[in-house]
Amino acid sequence: MRTLFIGDLHLSADRPDITLAFNQFLDTQLDDAEALYILGDLFEVWTGDDIAEPFANELADKLHGISQNLPIYYIHGNRDFLIGNQFATRSGITLLPELHSLNLYGIATVLLHGDSLCTLDKGYQRFRRFRNNSVVKWIYSRLPKRTRQNIATKIRAKSQASNMNKSYTIMDVEKDAVTQLMNSCGATQMIHGHTHRPDIHYLGKNQAGIENLRIVVGDWYEQGSVLSVSKDNLALTSLPFQAQ
Repeated sequence: MRTLFIGDLHLSADRPDITLAFNQFLDTQLDDAEALYILGDLFEVWTGDDIAEPFANELADKLHGISQNLPIYYIHGNRDFLIGNQFATRSGITLLPELHSLNLYGIATVLLHGDSLCTLDKGYQRFRRFRNNSVVKWIYSRLPKRTRQNIATKIRAKSQASNMNKSYTIMDVEKDAVTQLMNSCGATQMIHGHTHRPDIHYLGKNQAGIENLRIVVGDWYEQGSVLSVSKDNLALTSLPFQAQ
């Protein structure tokens, strides 16, 4: 048995190839899985459960069927932090807090999307705090649908323009933030996404002689990225997109 981790699919109506690849993954890669964790940004943008696009609702129905036999857990990303209970119920997923600690086959592990670790990006962190404010969320959720969509479009465009001028270092996680979080959670293993830089980072052994790991799942822009963890094995693999 194994546990699977994915993230940063950024599904959208204008990228049906990614949706197809995700459906193929769901159809072929879950037979020996005992849990699936989605670490945020399943969708490119999410402006509210009440205005989900048709393809998203179709996917939710498929996930719901899978969830009857396989638990699916979800941590919000920076693009779909507004996914709420309505979508969770329809899709059968369990929404997790921003940080989730678990014993993963005997290893103390912390899960998160990863954007909170990019502490050198001061502008984004200010926006993140504003975005996560409960009052801001409450006000936004009560705006007209078209207004919410326009706001999301403008924020997305501004973010893309801003990222073009940011260095590799600023947009990656900050080493001290990783260390502090792992220590505060008592974890020797961290799994996250967000940076789109799939890799397994060996951080050195702790006082007990256990190797600290930071594992980053990749995005699905050009291929799938899946982390498979079992009691005796850990593998970060790519899934080539199949021809339509």
